[in-house]
Amino acid sequence: MPEIQFNHLIQNQKVLVTGGAGFIGSHLIDKLLEGGNEVVCLDNLSTGNQRNLTEAKKSPRFTFINGDIREPEVCRKAVKGAKYVFHQAALGSVPRSVDDPVTTNEVNVGGFVNMLTAAKDEGVKRFVYAASSSTYGNHSALPKTEDIIGQPLSPYAVSKYVNELYARVFGDVYDLKTIGLRYFNVFGERQDPNGAYAAVIPRFITSVIKGESPRINGDGTHSRDFTYVQNAVQANLLAASANTPDADNEIFNVAYGEATTLIQLVDIITQNLVPLLPQSNSISIQFGPERTGDIKHSLASIEKARKVLGYQPQYNIEEGLKRTINWYLKNT
Repeated sequence: MPEIQFNHLIQNQKVLVTGGAGFIGSHLIDKLLEGGNEVVCLDNLSTGNQRNLTEAKKSPRFTFINGDIREPEVCRKAVKGAKYVFHQAALGSVPRSVDDPVTTNEVNVGGFVNMLTAAKDEGVKRFVYAASSSTYGNHSALPKTEDIIGQPLSPYAVSKYVNELYARVFGDVYDLKTIGLRYFNVFGERQDPNGAYAAVIPRFITSVIKGESPRINGDGTHSRDFTYVQNAVQANLLAASANTPDADNEIFNVAYGEATTLIQLVDIITQNLVPLLPQSNSISIQFGPERTGDIKHSLASIEKARKVLGYQPQYNIEEGLKRTINWYLKNT
């Protein structure tokens, strides 16, 4: 499928990307700079990394602010003059939130309210924020539709649901136009494979590249709607530029719309690597206990995003993994 260009949706504007040194935020910044925008990145580098901004730093239209969204004055400084805010900053990871719910709440809830307030006071045109599929909690029906959720299963899920509640209140009370994007297991280049809270795809890829057995929590039948990062970038730009009141203060699933089990995931990764690393074919999987707070299956309905935003995910898991694996082969 030929790649559709979405960088023209927001052009020649001043925009703020919080968490822009992170995995998703840095890809979004690259696309915004392609559109001729002036881009400010706010990040405290707690989970982001300066190397993700290598290309962005080459542009005279890029500004980096090393700061924390838990500080209101920092938020006000960062949003000054911006027409759009893309709020990607958060402490991700269900296990991290289980280990440290206080910090997760301070960043994901307190920091979120600071950014909403700063955006409201600055009069930004639209505030697009990263929501999460974890909000669906223990609701078992598939596919997940935006209007039906269950009970949250982790402090992280609670924090992301509270974001949605605050965003709607700021829309109703202050007329701040917000859009929340419930990401479903976004993956791609630049995602950190290291640390206790690393996401599953970069961990699996780098394990196989190193000739090590990937470790699956559970029996491998857990399934996820894995979503390539450029699909998420497209959704952000469509949300910011949406020209319909049907989008204001709404929530949209951002996914591909297909489920893949963890065993299938390892198989796809291995088959992509075998032509280059034949020894990959003999690597076995290690299985461990299930993680606290994990849901069993996740699959999104993306019909609302298609209808209201014009969302057209271009990359399925096979194409996304092919691109991602090529990047890790060069950077591992």
